Amino acid sequence: MSKPIIEVKGISKCYKLGSIGAQTIRDEVEAFFARFKKNKPLDPAFAENSKLKNANSAAGSSEFWALRDVSFNVQPGEVVGIIGRNGAGKSTLLKILSRITEPTRGEIRVRGRIASLLEVGTGFHPELSGRENIFLNGAILGMTKAEIRAKFDEIVDFAGVEQFIDTPVKRYSSGMYVRLAFAVAAHLEPEILIVDEVLAVGDAEFQKKCLGKMKDVAGHGRTILFVSHNMGAMITLCTSAIWLNNGSINCLGDIRDVVDQYLKKNTENHESVMDLGAISRSGEFGKKLLIKKIEWTSGLPIKHGEKMTARIYFNALKDVDEVSLGIGFSTLEGTRLLTFETDFQEMFRPNLNEGSAHFLDLAIPEIYLGPGVYSLDIGARSGDNFALDFLPSFAQIEVAIGKNTPGTIVRQGSGVRMRSDWIWNR
Repeated sequence: MSKPIIEVKGISKCYKLGSIGAQTIRDEVEAFFARFKKNKPLDPAFAENSKLKNANSAAGSSEFWALRDVSFNVQPGEVVGIIGRNGAGKSTLLKILSRITEPTRGEIRVRGRIASLLEVGTGFHPELSGRENIFLNGAILGMTKAEIRAKFDEIVDFAGVEQFIDTPVKRYSSGMYVRLAFAVAAHLEPEILIVDEVLAVGDAEFQKKCLGKMKDVAGHGRTILFVSHNMGAMITLCTSAIWLNNGSINCLGDIRDVVDQYLKKNTENHESVMDLGAISRSGEFGKKLLIKKIEWTSGLPIKHGEKMTARIYFNALKDVDEVSLGIGFSTLEGTRLLTFETDFQEMFRPNLNEGSAHFLDLAIPEIYLGPGVYSLDIGARSGDNFALDFLPSFAQIEVAIGKNTPGTIVRQGSGVRMRSDWIWNR
């Protein structure tokens, strides 16, 4: 059996809150060599001095463990999804695997070149052109100029930035930035591709294009680690998954089994208020208008065939014109089933002033989704095209059996189920 391409053993990462390292160069040197002495300082005087410093700074300093004792192996060619709520430690783990930051404890062994796409512009120099950044990133990955040239046209075509390829990337939009960054990472043939939720920056068509490319990459035997809140994309792309919770592994295994457990845990509490303001956005989303929260005023879980009401809170951070909002229900595989938009009811699009707070009430007389778990999208736009805020697959929500739900619907599974009139002709 081949050796794992990634071995992670007992990784932990601690951040010091309220302090910035040691006070002197001597402290830094002593702390560095202390790692080789099982964290015991070389000089007793230094140890006593450190105790005094820690005691004096205790009020303004504390520890935050982003990861705790995380261990797993990834086999060559495996496509691994990493799931978990915001703050679970997903991005920290990817940064450690990408050697952007060092673990506090533990050991990692990687057998192959890694290409990472963790944030918009990761690895790009803003003053260099798109062309120069392609060659720079290729060199960082250990590719020769000949190898990069062979892939150059394909990268530019995939990213759709041919017109701007000799323009400094600091002038690119966030969408152009991430398209080129993904194209470079996916086409220069690293053994390991690491992709964070940054793909949410792109539009729906580009996201679909990216998923298709990652499938192609996986089909050629390369290894992928993929972080996303989109369970549909996870199920479609990944073979296995790791569920992180509060910095520790909650479970790992087959993608379907892990996702099922994750969704069951997230829906069983039935919290009627969802805080969306704390969810990180990509690109320009949430900069002019921010969707703050949803309150399910009819309660959760939603009941099949019964009335559903919700209140959506949002703030205008800048002056915005012709605002409309919408919410969508999709399958976990990403197929949209129902969409509710303010435009569908009336063409009233208000102009909002900077600093103003608002809410909208949504009422649906009957929910026709069959019992099951669904993925939620929410967004706001100005006019017909400009997206102000967008949160794809920001949560999963359960539709439960209602008081008038026929038993046959439960047996047949999820989907849109509507009342209809039938007449038997004998």
